[in-house]
Amino acid sequence: MMDQRLLEILICPKCRSDVRSTDDWVICDECCLKYPVRDGIPIMLIDEAEPLEECGEQ
Repeated sequence: MMDQRLLEILICPKCRSDVRSTDDWVICDECCLKYPVRDGIPIMLIDEAEPLEECGEQ
């Protein structure tokens, strides 16, 4: 699980929106991307992001 204090200061590197955390991902609802979390460390690189399946528009 990721530290809540870290989550509060993170933003999406693509659109600069706030993000949320679920399981092993950091989610950006604005640009419909999810960033992996490995060993508790969010990998906030656009090249590492995957499309968010639940998002209607991409």
